[in-house]
Amino acid sequence: MRNLKRITFDLNIMGGKPTIRGLRVTVGMIIGLIAAGHDNQEILKAYPYLEAEDIREALTYAAWRVEEIELPLIGA
Repeated sequence: MRNLKRITFDLNIMGGKPTIRGLRVTVGMIIGLIAAGHDNQEILKAYPYLEAEDIREALTYAAWRVEEIELPLIGA
């Protein structure tokens, strides 16, 4: 995974969940808003401290996290 500059992890912020630039906005929240039918402009209007690149990186991170790799069980 290439280095994402806007996705941060801090145990003191949102319990260590991936957030946008250390803000109290999680990647999961952004993905949930998009899944609920909100477009980027609506999200940016509701959260004026976010930037379009924040949304793009949240989507990139979420897509990377859902990749599944099947590994054989060894010694089963």
